[in-house]
Amino acid sequence: MVLQARNKHREAAPKPPQPSRASQSPLRGAPDAGAGEPGPERALQSLGRKGAASRKGPRAEPAAPPSRGGLGGSLAAGLRGALGLRRAGRGRTWTTLLLAAFAAVLHWSHITHLFENDRHFSHLSTLEREMAFRTEMGLYYSYFKTIVEAPSFLNGVWMIMNDKLTEYPLVINTLKRFNLYPEVILASWYRIYTKVMDLIGIQTKICWTVTRGEGLSPIESCEGLGDPACFYVAVIFILNGLMMALFFIYGTYLSGSRLGGLATVLCFFFNHGECTRVMWTPPLRESFSYPFLVLQMLLVTHILRATKLYRGSLIALCASNVFFMLPWQFAQFVLLTQTLWTIDNGILAMKPHFLKINVSELSLWVIQGCFWLFGTVVLKYLTSKIFGIADDAHIGNLLTSKFFSYKDFDTLLYTCAAEFDFMEKETPLRYTKTLLLPVVLVVFLAIVRKIISDMWGVLTKQQTHIRKHQFDHGELVYHALQLVAYTVLGILIMRLKLFLTPHMCVMASLICSRQLFGWLFCKVHPGAVVFAVLAAMSIQGSANLQTQWNIVGEFSNLPQEELIEWIKYSTKPDAVFAGAMPTMASVKLSALRPVVNHPHYEDAGLRARTKIVYSMYSRKAAEEVKRELIKLQVNYYILEESWCVRRSKPGCSMPEIWDVEDPANAGKPPLCSLLVQDSQPHFTTVFQNSVYKVLEVIEE
Repeated sequence: MVLQARNKHREAAPKPPQPSRASQSPLRGAPDAGAGEPGPERALQSLGRKGAASRKGPRAEPAAPPSRGGLGGSLAAGLRGALGLRRAGRGRTWTTLLLAAFAAVLHWSHITHLFENDRHFSHLSTLEREMAFRTEMGLYYSYFKTIVEAPSFLNGVWMIMNDKLTEYPLVINTLKRFNLYPEVILASWYRIYTKVMDLIGIQTKICWTVTRGEGLSPIESCEGLGDPACFYVAVIFILNGLMMALFFIYGTYLSGSRLGGLATVLCFFFNHGECTRVMWTPPLRESFSYPFLVLQMLLVTHILRATKLYRGSLIALCASNVFFMLPWQFAQFVLLTQTLWTIDNGILAMKPHFLKINVSELSLWVIQGCFWLFGTVVLKYLTSKIFGIADDAHIGNLLTSKFFSYKDFDTLLYTCAAEFDFMEKETPLRYTKTLLLPVVLVVFLAIVRKIISDMWGVLTKQQTHIRKHQFDHGELVYHALQLVAYTVLGILIMRLKLFLTPHMCVMASLICSRQLFGWLFCKVHPGAVVFAVLAAMSIQGSANLQTQWNIVGEFSNLPQEELIEWIKYSTKPDAVFAGAMPTMASVKLSALRPVVNHPHYEDAGLRARTKIVYSMYSRKAAEEVKRELIKLQVNYYILEESWCVRRSKPGCSMPEIWDVEDPANAGKPPLCSLLVQDSQPHFTTVFQNSVYKVLEVIEE
């Protein structure tokens, strides 16, 4: 490690207005061609498949058959078919992959640039970088840090599986509780990387002395993948860069044209602030999970389009589901929207038998609906009752509060945060300004028109070959229904528009679909239509990008830095802390002290603990609150006066939330306000600055 010196004058430059961040407050048309490309026949998708030669339509040129039952061969054949590629033109596949790789590099560069501009991350000290990981981010990163700093990898894994710091005095398996599989994998990669680089003598980081100015002491700042925080963030950004390559391939495969892939990628960039928040909050679970949902939906599209199910495709679908669900506790609710179509994949394999016994289309829909009802609502209810599962009960209460006047403490903590409130009224307006909403509405109406036309044909013409043809057209319906599901989720919970907006970008690729807009492309060249639409989108889209690029700031939180330094040097290593959830994540991460509550609010036991801790902001008596804190073995309480007075909207200050939960004490002065003035006789003030006041709990 080389220690060098560089001076950087830190000035509190005002930030320009930032675009809306989602965190403040995560098929089908027959293949057709783009500009200048011949429209391929559907039979091309079955190259090398058994029985493909018997299909009606022009014969495709012979191609090397893919490995039987393999995903790679079948998907590659489908992609070549979507692109209109013959054996002589397989070079176009490489062109598509190169364009996808370019999109990946472009997105990786974009989010890396935004993250660095926002926080000046490369010039921060280790402590500042850790403080920059607020709330849940700091909690997740702390376990990566634990494994990295442990004597060995296995010892680090054992430590997070037998954690004594997160919910003191309980010993919990945080690997299972918090879905920390990404942190385990990244920590193993980091340890391997640093050991290999040390072995071959390659320097992995450079450290500098940074002069901060304003009377502050200089700090050491390290750059390079040898720094744990830099490595952690870099891998996340690479993964989300690769996600953009998937979006390009997805749009290309769905629309049958590389122009569709281009439209998907450009729509994503033009609406970037509505599509993702990875550039602001890299450690969140969706940053690891969502790229695999994109892959999963691409595979579902491929399966629905295929004329025959292959084992490799189903294995890949299962694998993508696993990688999507492992990192993120909310993934199950997203997959719930796909349950109907997952069941339909099973019915798809049985469709020849249904056709032979002449089962009506209406009967099949009834069968699917019954399976969906039993497989989701009924089964979930029964398992929750049998096993006494209460962790997800707050989700039901949250949804109930959206439609009725139901309120409780946990529900208000969610709904008072903007990301869990209803979608902002400005969001559809932003979609409209970039023309994403109008384009998607046109595509959606075209799909509905085609579905109605096809259903009418099925109901009026009962010939088996016609009904079989309708069975082979499913991805358009799938994407339309998925759009409806994501729209409902996004409207109910603003945070979930991170699923809606990218899906709208994928749907926008269908403006290139000859199956939907062949009547138009017979009169106007498809390239002219697509480029005209994209040019109109770019007017507001480029302005949105410029707004993002203009965000220039530097992370600094001197009050919290003072708090952490005081805790590290003035308290015992086993001193137990309680306080606001975001602050507790920083205390655990940077001060390595035991805490009794944290920001991962999905566990029923943790919600009960947090309710006790937050009673400091209620109107209860100080003696009653102290008694409950002693039961949790708390030594120090970090009081933040701002939590006592701030509110995001009427009824959302902490005392007002407690008035709903504890109406008997309504009208009394909040305890936090009294303790800010005088903490005696039940607490002793041991540290205080402009934001934080540390109260030592006086044991009786």
